[in-house]
Order: sequence, then C-alpha cells, then structure tokens
Amino acid sequence: MKHSLIRLIAALDSLVNYFIPPAIAADREACKRAHVFLISHICGPFIGNVVPGTMYFIDPNPGYPAAILAISITAFWVFPFLLRARLPYNVLALVSVQNLIFCILWSCYFYGGVRSPTLAWVLTIPLLAFFYIGSSASLRMIVIAMFVTNFAIYSGLYIYGYHPDIANLPADAMQGLGLISTVAAAAYVTMMALYYAKVQSSQGELETEMRQHMATAAALRKATVEAGRAGAAKAEFLAKMSHELRTPLNAVIGYSQILLEDAKDEGDTESISDLGKIQTAGQLLLKLVNEILDLSKIEAGKMQLDLQEVSLPGLLDEILVEAEPLVQKNGNTMLRSIKADLGHAWCDPVKLRNAIGQLIDNAAKFTENGKIALVAERHRREAGDELVVQVIDTGIGIAEDQLPRLFEKFTVVDDSSTSKYGGTGLGLALSEKLCRLMGGEISVQSEIGKGSRFSIRIPLRDEADKDPFASATLVPSAQDLAIPEAANA
Repeated sequence: MKHSLIRLIAALDSLVNYFIPPAIAADREACKRAHVFLISHICGPFIGNVVPGTMYFIDPNPGYPAAILAISITAFWVFPFLLRARLPYNVLALVSVQNLIFCILWSCYFYGGVRSPTLAWVLTIPLLAFFYIGSSASLRMIVIAMFVTNFAIYSGLYIYGYHPDIANLPADAMQGLGLISTVAAAAYVTMMALYYAKVQSSQGELETEMRQHMATAAALRKATVEAGRAGAAKAEFLAKMSHELRTPLNAVIGYSQILLEDAKDEGDTESISDLGKIQTAGQLLLKLVNEILDLSKIEAGKMQLDLQEVSLPGLLDEILVEAEPLVQKNGNTMLRSIKADLGHAWCDPVKLRNAIGQLIDNAAKFTENGKIALVAERHRREAGDELVVQVIDTGIGIAEDQLPRLFEKFTVVDDSSTSKYGGTGLGLALSEKLCRLMGGEISVQSEIGKGSRFSIRIPLRDEADKDPFASATLVPSAQDLAIPEAANA
C-alpha cells in the first residue's frame, strides 16, 4: 500500500511538472506556486463535482443551476493546458479565483442563500488566493475586489431581482447536501494544505542541498587554490633541487672521466671497470635529473622557446650520431630515411633534439637485435609547413590498453618491463610535453611483438618574426608498422 502511494505521488509530480513552462520552472518561488496551482486544478474538480452530483441526486428537478455549476467546476481542468501554453500565470490565477467565486456564490444563490449548505466553500477563496498569488499585495487587492463585486451582484439579484424557490427540497435533503458539501470542502482544504506542506518541505530540502553544494563548491575552490600553490611549490622545489643535484653530478662525471682516462693510460683494468660503472650511473642520474627539471619547468609555465634558424637534415644527423651508441648497445641496426627537401626552418633545436632523442632512447631500450628507423619529411601546406618525424622499431610493442596512458609521468609498459629494461617513465612524458610546447603533437601506433611507431608533428615557419605555432593541421599519420626502405646510418 505504501509503495503504491509513493508511486502515485511520483506520477502526480511528473504530471504537474509536465505542465510547468521552463520560465516558471527556473524561478523557485513561481515554481512553488505553480505546483500548488496545478495540483488544485488537476485534483480539485474530482472533489468539487461531488457537490453538483449530490444536487442531481437529491433534487427531483435540478435544472440548469446544477448543470452550470458542474460545467464551471469541470472547467478547472482547462487551466493546466493554458499554463503549458505559456499564458501569463498571474492572469490564469486571477481567472481561476474568479471561477471559484462564481461556483460558490452560484450554488449559494440557488440553494439556500446565506443558509446554503455550500457556504463552507467560501473559506477556500482566501486560502487558494494565498496559494496561487503569494505575497503580492496588488493581486490580493484584486481578489478582494473581485469577491466584493461578485457578492454585491448576487446580493442585488437575490434582494431586488429573481428569488429562486427552493421550498420543494426537503429539509433532510438540504442537510445531506450540507454534510456532503462540508466533507468535500474539508477534504479539498486538507489536500491543498498537505500538498503545500510537501512543497514547502521539498523546497526546504532543496535549499539545504543547495547550501551543501555551495559549501562543497567553496571547499573545492579552496582545495583548487591550495593544490595550485602546492603544485607551484613542488615545481619550484624540483627546479631548485634538480639544479643543486646537477652541479655535484657534473663534478662526479667529470672526475670519473679523468680517473678513467688515467686508469686506461696506466693499464689498471680493475679500476677501469669500476670507474666505467660510476660514470655510467652518473650519466643516467644526470639524465633523470634533467628530465625532472624540464618537466617541472614546463608544468610551472617557465620554459620558453629559443627559436633559431637551423638545418633540419643537419640537426637530425646530429641526433642520430648521438643515439647510435645506445642503439648498437642491444645489437640493433639504425636506419634512416630523411627527405632531401627538409631544408632550413625556425625552431627550438634543443627541445626538438630532446623530444626526438627521447623516442630513440625508448626504442633502443625495448628493442634487441632488431631495427630502429628514423623517418623525416616536411609537409608543405597553405596554413604552414610541418615537420613529421617518425621513430619506428621492431621491439616488444605496447599493449592497446596501455596506449591511452603511455605519455603520463612515471608510466611504463608493465611492471615486468621495469625490472628487465629499466626506466622511470619520464622520457615519453617529457617528449609529449615538449611537442605540445612547440605547438605540435605526438602519436603512437603499436602491436605486441611487432614493434611501435611514434610520430611527431611540429609546425614550422621560414621567418623568425612569425609565430611558428600559430596554426597547424595535426592529423596523425595512419601507416603500418613495417620498417621503410632506408639506408643504414
């Protein structure tokens, strides 16, 4: 029973909401009044028509008075549709109150006058006026004027005009009509009071929820500010610490190089091995510190581009020469396919070298006894040229579910690869951020066991005074993973 009542109330609320126009729904107070107005006009005629129905039952000759009363009460069902048609709410409320006044005074006029059994319904006029129009003083004055005018008209007709004869109705019939009318009026008033209380309660709950949401939003704003401060502090801390670490690391690497050369001159094979490990570890640590420093600068918005006119083939050749020892370390073959028409362009050579170098380092790390190719070409477009560099390998490949988070910091292919191949997961993240900084983007295609293809697209300009990253068409190349024909580097 309880669940059925809950479903009925929910269905009734849905019906009420159907008739409320968006403009009224957006106003909390207007929406509250509209809810009460609609529930009155949807459910009210069911209760109100009990009175003319009783008149037809007790009056042997009800005639037109009962018929007009029934029609006027049923007419209340038209108002929800008029409201949905976006007629002015206040006008509809006043017309509805006028129709209510007419119904009550009409029934009193034909059934007993001031002793009418339907007189109790007069109490609903101020109640509904309060529900419909709220605290508007001008509308309340209009309602009062309407009631006074209607009462004067009916009183004049009763005193000086037509005086209906109700002597044919038995006393017990009038008493029965009075009892039924009073019960119906009480039920109607109770229904409206309960629904109004429900609306008020819902509004109170809504206001409480809104206050909670506002408090949550304020807490989130405060947390965002604090997170921003913490992020800035972290970036500043990393920048300072990285700088402090680089200085002694450079000294360690430098002195280990000197000692390594002295050991080679003296033929001290035992020291050569140990010093080589020290130098390698120092270089790896310095590379890690440099990556952290660059990432922190980019995230803090403190890294700037240093545009220079460079020969793109020459820059790529330098990158390949630097990467060749690492590529050959795992028995890999370095291939190249650099288009002859790359020419010169304005770009930041250090950051471009770093972004491409990170991809080659990554390919060399996860490829053994395979091939690594660097393919470069210049795409000439009306909106501006772009440099497309692809680093292709025949390594272990990357699982498809790992690709979406591949360029996040501290992300590696899987846990087993960390112990086997090493790495911190910073190289690809740095490469991606450097590409974004230069106005380009990086994409990847990969298949487990067959290798990977990383593609970089960087917009280029031929003049230094133009914004090199104003616009570029950044559409990833959809090519297969086969190593292209290329000459051995």
